[in-house]
Amino acid sequence: MTTSPPRPHPATGALPPLLPAPRRLLKHPRLMHYNRLAALVLLANALFAATAWPLATPTLGHAALANLALAVVVRQQYVINLLFRLATSAPTSWPLRVRWTLGKVYHFGGLHVGGALAGTAWFLALTITTPNGPLLAVGWTLIALLALVIATALPPFRSRHHDHFEKIHRFGGWTALGLFWAHTLLSSPGPWEVGVLAVITFSVALPWLRLRKVDVHLERPSSHVVLARFDHGETPFAGSSTAISRNPLREWHSFANVPTPGESGFRLTVSRAGDWTGSFIDDLPERVWVKGITTAGVANIEVLFTKVVYVATGSGIGPCLPHLLAAQVPSRLVWATRDPRATYGDALVDEILAVQPDALIWDTSRHGKPDMVRLAHEAHREFGAEAVICISNKKLTWQVVHGLERRGIPAYGAIWDS
Repeated sequence: MTTSPPRPHPATGALPPLLPAPRRLLKHPRLMHYNRLAALVLLANALFAATAWPLATPTLGHAALANLALAVVVRQQYVINLLFRLATSAPTSWPLRVRWTLGKVYHFGGLHVGGALAGTAWFLALTITTPNGPLLAVGWTLIALLALVIATALPPFRSRHHDHFEKIHRFGGWTALGLFWAHTLLSSPGPWEVGVLAVITFSVALPWLRLRKVDVHLERPSSHVVLARFDHGETPFAGSSTAISRNPLREWHSFANVPTPGESGFRLTVSRAGDWTGSFIDDLPERVWVKGITTAGVANIEVLFTKVVYVATGSGIGPCLPHLLAAQVPSRLVWATRDPRATYGDALVDEILAVQPDALIWDTSRHGKPDMVRLAHEAHREFGAEAVICISNKKLTWQVVHGLERRGIPAYGAIWDS
């Protein structure tokens, strides 16, 4: 086994030709499944409005509440895990095109967006038709709050001011839920309205009912990375994630769980990528907050395929590692990172090579940045894989995923929708 790989050979094979224009168009980022699901929800609401018009006031309220329920419940951790379980239950004997689509289950956030937009539109229509003074005041206050939440959730604001987005989304969402209760109770509700709001409230509260502060053991192989070890009675499944916080009301950060087969507990790989992770690495806290349950992540879709290629850069190795260790699906690793042993430690690199002796580990400090699309394609071709899973930064993930999908290769990666 080679523990210090020599200079990798760059991929020299030609990339496959692009798909025909109609199929290639469907692979465009603006037409990804996330946006399709959002559009589908909006279209369904538009068709309902067109066929049932004119709508009575109670119907407007029911439509607003139903869409609100969709927006909230589809983000619930138990629901997310259920969606993944259903989508990944398809056998590998099914046609690749079907499994390719099922693998996009992690785009479920499009339902959240569509439900939130449609629900706000319905509630605006309801408020416009409301004659009652107190009810009207609550309605317009709620509309203003929902508009703020939606505006700050748009990608330009969310990507530049993520901490502010998170706080507005959390506290604005809680306040909006309270205002929905006030509006509903002022409207002489029936059992359906109260029941749906109760489900929504329970869904929002459930992760916080499992809020607890736990011990964490930290190993810092370099100033760039900390390996966080947890053993508080939870051994999560491979491919799940855990959200941790040092101040539960301010911000939360999710990291991929790395359980070791046959051992209790799990690890998280935290790399320096901003103020929060930087202070975490520098301070080495002894305890952190966790809430909710471990939640399925994108790489869980590996079971839909006979063989997969994992493409990772830097600390993207963290979400890949549990799948490499579990070896549930035959896989091949392509990992590009700066000085892997100095950054992540000999133990972690040796652990990877023990289960992936044929892994391509590209040291960017020695060889520069590679063409990851070509490396991914070459590994996909040589290994005979059906799909590629990329865990990297946003720019490179999109390059790999869409660079391959436009050429007819199923590819998956995070979509940064939270």
